[in-house]
Amino acid sequence: MFALGPLSFASPLALGGLLFLPVLWWLLRAMPPAPQRVRFPAIRFLAQLLSSEETARRTPLWLMLLRMLLAALVILAAARPLIEPRTTLAASERMIIVVDDGWAAAPAWAERQRLLIDLIKMAERQDQAVLVLPTARSEPPAPPLRPLAAASALDAVRDMQPKPWPTDRGQAADALEARAADDASTPSVVYWLSDGVASGSAPVDERFFAALEKRGPVTAFMPAPGALPMVLRLADDQRAASLSVTVSRAATGPGSADLRLVAEDNAPIGRRAVSFEGDRNAADIDIDLPAEWLGRLGRIIIEGQNHAAATFLVDDRWRRRAVGIITDAQGPDTSVLGQFYYLERALAPHADVRKGTVGDLLRRDASMLIAVDQVLDPDTRERLLPWVEAGGVLLQFAGPRLARAPADEAPLLPVRLRQGDRAIGGAMSWGTPGTLAPFDANSPFDGLAVPDDILIHRQVLAEPSIDLVDRTWLRLQDGTPLVTAQRRGDGWLVLVHTTANAEWSNLALSGLFVDMLRRLAALGRGTAPADRPTLLPPVEILDAFGRLQPPSADARPIPASAGTPGAPGAQAAQVIAGPRHPPGFYGRTDDKIALNLAPSIPDPVPVVLPDGVGVEGYGDALDIDLRPWLLGFALVIAVLDFAISIAIRGLLPALPGGRTRLAGRTRAVIFAAALAVPLGHASAETLRDAPVPAASLTTRLAYVITGDGEVDAISRAGLHGLGIAVNRRTAAELGEPVGVNPATDELAFYPLIYWPLQSAQPEITSDAARRLRDYVRNGGMIVFDTRGAAADAGTLRSLARALDLPPLVPVPPDHVLGRAYYLLHEFPGRWTGQPVWVQRGGDDRNDGVTAVVVGRNDWAGAWAVDDTQRPLFAVVPGGERQRELAQRFGINLVMHVLTGNYKADQVHLPAILERLGR
Repeated sequence: MFALGPLSFASPLALGGLLFLPVLWWLLRAMPPAPQRVRFPAIRFLAQLLSSEETARRTPLWLMLLRMLLAALVILAAARPLIEPRTTLAASERMIIVVDDGWAAAPAWAERQRLLIDLIKMAERQDQAVLVLPTARSEPPAPPLRPLAAASALDAVRDMQPKPWPTDRGQAADALEARAADDASTPSVVYWLSDGVASGSAPVDERFFAALEKRGPVTAFMPAPGALPMVLRLADDQRAASLSVTVSRAATGPGSADLRLVAEDNAPIGRRAVSFEGDRNAADIDIDLPAEWLGRLGRIIIEGQNHAAATFLVDDRWRRRAVGIITDAQGPDTSVLGQFYYLERALAPHADVRKGTVGDLLRRDASMLIAVDQVLDPDTRERLLPWVEAGGVLLQFAGPRLARAPADEAPLLPVRLRQGDRAIGGAMSWGTPGTLAPFDANSPFDGLAVPDDILIHRQVLAEPSIDLVDRTWLRLQDGTPLVTAQRRGDGWLVLVHTTANAEWSNLALSGLFVDMLRRLAALGRGTAPADRPTLLPPVEILDAFGRLQPPSADARPIPASAGTPGAPGAQAAQVIAGPRHPPGFYGRTDDKIALNLAPSIPDPVPVVLPDGVGVEGYGDALDIDLRPWLLGFALVIAVLDFAISIAIRGLLPALPGGRTRLAGRTRAVIFAAALAVPLGHASAETLRDAPVPAASLTTRLAYVITGDGEVDAISRAGLHGLGIAVNRRTAAELGEPVGVNPATDELAFYPLIYWPLQSAQPEITSDAARRLRDYVRNGGMIVFDTRGAAADAGTLRSLARALDLPPLVPVPPDHVLGRAYYLLHEFPGRWTGQPVWVQRGGDDRNDGVTAVVVGRNDWAGAWAVDDTQRPLFAVVPGGERQRELAQRFGINLVMHVLTGNYKADQVHLPAILERLGR
């Protein structure tokens, strides 16, 4: 290391090359003349013996100086000159680097690691030892710190990775205090590479800063305020088909975040946007998903954050509940009078329904078990009671057998029953059928609407008792209980005093029956299977970047109680994500419990620095490397020297004028060479910035820009997915889709334009209408899609008048759209069953290509794929088969507009009829 004030040389031995410059001067000073060709005959040979020009025996001084400068620049560049704007270390000083390597450092870890390496290289150039102190929590605490040689420290930090748990700056302060005696006589310079987030709820860690300032002046590298991380949490109190999500942040001011929902098999399920209001540091959103999607959900991720606290792992506690029906019959109960017919159909949309014996059901995770008109034997009651007390819900329905059973034979009920049943409003009674009373405030059904048409014809009665009122969740208008419940441990015993089918009442035929079952299933806490081990080993763990990885050797099992907390989704109090228990999945492949980082950390709070601490950003340069500038300057001089040498040695075409012309030619070559680089750069910039139509050389599909960001993103993703399908299955080659504004953009480049109509469609301008009319008349196709919504008739009529659209009719059975490439009888999208309208036949302009297609099936939603070519949205009700038909329809659209109406020719009819099997 050789320094001259702020200028230092990383390889000072290379400066020894400057000593050879005199030798180079001596070698370069002689310049032999270029050979000349002299023509014969001899008279002309003799005439040219005395030349009017003189040949120099020495290289001109100015050219020698230029070459010496070139050599000096190369030698200086080899010495790696650096300008270090910061104060260099004194010989007696030591560099201490404190690095935040917890979860919050992961988003910009590459930037932090580069800065860490540059700091150590700076110490290496000054031949100083380095002490590197990570702040992520370690269990047990790391061994005592010791200074390292800069080369050894470089090897260590190049392999350093952030940890998926929080920092513990108190533990770092302890490590520094343990070295207080060793560092007392050695002054230090302290650099803190901060993640910008306080390690606790307090923004200032006074003990940590006190430990740093004792070692010497402190400089903190802080991230930009807008780059501070966000934390994703799921509320503990979850509803059956909705997830209550909270996103917390350290920054302030307006902002937003995008959530990505990912299935267990990494397939995308959907996206949601979250907005922060004003200066709020938290934003809440309820994610409502169909039960089928909720059952597949595996992770929720904040896009663009890339750290462990921005990924929330989802297990069975947040998915739809498992409900078991106790029966010995394994076959389906298809009779409308069957005991389980209405139960299965009411539960299927929002729960995983299983049927089997008590032993079979208890071996798997379930939140509720249902017994229909059964008198449970003592052995069954003995097995069910611990399960209920652990948090399960046992729901029983009455019936003839339960009504006849003596009270002492049915003890696992919330209330004591009278033997027999009560008929209400029958042929032998004076009264009318019973109707339902409003729900009480203490009932879990509170808030549900009570229909007037639900009639109860028969019920079992409860024996009067002091606590009967408290155990009643639903009663008839005459006050008799219809649903009773009793708390047992952490679970519930629930009895419906009528049947589960339509034999005693029409409750099972109503929508209230579905809502009641849904509320009851949500009461269950997802109790653990009976054979779950006491300790759950790690299956997959999250790294600091939020990626699932195989477990490391340091990961320890967590207690099984972490899977049965007091409320759905809550973390067990004794399990905190850290070095021993990194966040991830624990248990077995088919029975996993998620341990997330977010419940183990507080909401992010920005670090507040005390007075006296220097602040720099991660983008600030530690030093300025002069080598690229020196080498670039040397390259320019080398080009000039080459051009001058060619000119002086006469290797350019000769021009009349002797020495004067030669000097002028030399100056011209020098001037041209000097201007070559900037002119070439300017030409490249000009060509790059020149506007070129996106579809002038590549066939592209287009979509109309509506101004709604979400709608435009779906349109682009849909046409992107359609283009992939077309390129794979046909000979056509489509480029990326382009968004167009009909009022300003040239439309002639695009064979097909997709136009998603909105509920409040703005009025079309005259310029846009004129361009679209020309586009349709010249062979273009416009696909109007109302995306599942019923389009306003007035809006469509005004649009048709403005564009002078031809009359439209439903797609005829023999229309060419059904056979342009695939043989199709329907044209579904994300939705299906809606008519599709096309231009009325009889118009032979543009080779019979349909100019307009109108529908409401949301074709772009069915075609849409993400960057990994996975579908973005589900299609209903046909699933993937319906998506395939939607892609085939899209291919037919493209092939129809590209190839015209040739498939309508009679020559193709035999092949088409053969495909149809006629």
